[in-house]
Amino acid sequence: MNIEELRDHCLAVREAEECFPFGPDVATYKIMGKAFAFLELTPRNGTFKVDLKCDPERSIDLRERYHGVGRGHAGEQCLLWNGVTLDSDVPDDVIVELIEHSADQVISALPRYKRQEYLGEK
Repeated sequence: MNIEELRDHCLAVREAEECFPFGPDVATYKIMGKAFAFLELTPRNGTFKVDLKCDPERSIDLRERYHGVGRGHAGEQCLLWNGVTLDSDVPDDVIVELIEHSADQVISALPRYKRQEYLGEK
């Protein structure tokens, strides 16, 4: 998956917005003001990386299963964010699912009234 495809998948999340609060080198994707993805727009060692929110137990499994999944921006001990290297051993369909999972993690952490607003519930 390239960064344009990843960007398209992030923006396909309902009500997702792209912004650059950390400067032009990091695209941040948010739902209702809460970040679910950080895409580095400058390659490291020729590869791009995206940080995605994740359930901690699932993070452990992903990090054991794929070399392209490691710690995210929040630090080595934090399992809430994974750094996913594009063009690695992580299949594109898994990356797409991880984008959706990250968005779901953000939505589930919203206050009830905001979650209901997002989901269109009364």
